[in-house]
Amino acid sequence: MMLSKLSRRCYCTSVQQPWLFLGLGNPGDKYNGTRHNIGFEMIDVFAESVGIQMNLLNFKAIMGQGFVGDLPVILAKPQTYMNLSGESVHDDTQLPCGVLRLQEKGGHGCHNGLKSVMHHFRGNKEFARLRIGIGKPPGQMDPKAFLLQKFSMLARERIDGALAEGVEALKLVLSKDFGESWRLFNVEQKYKHLRQHTIIAP
Repeated sequence: MMLSKLSRRCYCTSVQQPWLFLGLGNPGDKYNGTRHNIGFEMIDVFAESVGIQMNLLNFKAIMGQGFVGDLPVILAKPQTYMNLSGESVHDDTQLPCGVLRLQEKGGHGCHNGLKSVMHHFRGNKEFARLRIGIGKPPGQMDPKAFLLQKFSMLARERIDGALAEGVEALKLVLSKDFGESWRLFNVEQKYKHLRQHTIIAP
């Protein structure tokens, strides 16, 4: 099925190679709104903000194709489970809830979805990623149970704000400005975390 937007602009004959944004998550309604599926949410929010419809099913993924400015972009939500995402933007318990971090490259950080992506990229780690903090499980809670929970009201508010900021982060990725802009973005996110934990005396 072709997108109406692509009928006005020829995506296939674009001179530039398309960017691929891959959001990690699990398929199925029972995972909607859980911490594990924040990568899917980021793709959906970005798609809506740039006018790309997620209405293609290909390569074991729900996909959308379009342009951001003059840049061809492919958005994808793999419909394999998280640990098998490489067959076809991700949650991170090491970052506080609602805090983002852009990385030009790096390892998998024990994230099974990234492990799978790297495996299917034949070990290649040279791809940018947007990490979306979901916080750590409280106390002795099972990490798997934590990931499959929905957000509390306060956490949901922070995540919604983070998703809006994530749209701008992905546009930074498209700009290829991997230097000062990325550094400033990450510094701002770091201070956002500190502000979240600042207690102001009455």
